[in-house]
Amino acid sequence: MVKPIYLDYNGTTPHDPEVIEAIRPFLEGAFGNPSSAHWYGIQPKKAVETARRQVAGMLNCSAGEIIFTSGGTESNNHAIRGMARWLQDKGNHIITSSFEHPAVFEVCGYLARNGFEITYLPVGEEGLVDPADVAKAIRPSTILISIMHANNEVGTVQPLKAISHIARKQGIALHTDAAQSVGKIPADVRQLGVDLLSIAGQKVYAPKGVGALYVRSLLEPENFCHGAGQETGRRAGTENIMGIVGLGKACELAQRDLEKNMAHMKFLRDRLHQGLQRSGGQPHPGRNRPRGGGFRRRGLPCRHGGAVSRSDSHGPSGSVGQRHNPFQCRQDDNRCGNRQGHPCGGRCGSPAKTGLMKKRFTCYDLRKHPSGISPWL
Repeated sequence: MVKPIYLDYNGTTPHDPEVIEAIRPFLEGAFGNPSSAHWYGIQPKKAVETARRQVAGMLNCSAGEIIFTSGGTESNNHAIRGMARWLQDKGNHIITSSFEHPAVFEVCGYLARNGFEITYLPVGEEGLVDPADVAKAIRPSTILISIMHANNEVGTVQPLKAISHIARKQGIALHTDAAQSVGKIPADVRQLGVDLLSIAGQKVYAPKGVGALYVRSLLEPENFCHGAGQETGRRAGTENIMGIVGLGKACELAQRDLEKNMAHMKFLRDRLHQGLQRSGGQPHPGRNRPRGGGFRRRGLPCRHGGAVSRSDSHGPSGSVGQRHNPFQCRQDDNRCGNRQGHPCGGRCGSPAKTGLMKKRFTCYDLRKHPSGISPWL
């Protein structure tokens, strides 16, 4: 049986061999609790702090500004809910975009049901947020702006630096979900000007179930998880030592190989783009997408029941959009292709009336995980 082609690297990545080797000692012998003061806790504790420095090195921040979490979703929840609760005496207004991952979109919905006001900014045809729209949306009660770095569906890179200038002038904190950009394009928090940044390990060749949150010094978002004093009291729960070590190593590799990987992924991206065009597809242009950004092959009829949510067992494995992404034709929408219920209003991608499901194909550094892309194209 021919192994299916894997083109869903924005969904998850395999483990890098060097990540596996870094984790191995903690699978085979170094089982101690990093919070334990005795001998068995020393090596795991040192490993956690090494990983913290590795993540900080990639982001160009202090190790003390890194909090380890269970993944990108928890990092986003901790950042947005935590900042909202910490700053609720100063205001109750949050600005985000209509193009966010559900891990941001849903937490904003939760806050909206609990006394906060949320502004969902529109995006243009390529998924870009206009910084001018951010400036116009700011109110005296605005306490937080949350705009993703790179979109998980089409790879559009948002103008965070321009948005950060606006936020700083107004004294408003800026959070970004960088799950899809870390390891693919530079994610220097100083250059971007962000105050909080979320990472998901599974997107960067680290294990699933681990992530990190950058929180700029002097910010004190309310704790998302309460318990013992792990993570200097900022995130309770016994440390996921294997996940944390794996994430640290993956970030070290991402920083070390970034330029080489960007060039390689650009080659793969362009080759995939050309192959889709030859086969009759219409890839989304994505002018500002990062290297290895998403592609959608248009012209797939939308079928209720999710019949096109995955390729057949012998074809390329891609994915469709998230529930709240304007590119997806939702199963619970009686008017196939209608985007009126979404804040984006169908502005991004093909017109709503086409009623077509968009398919996402994404590459990464396939030298680490050959997937048969060449024969397919």
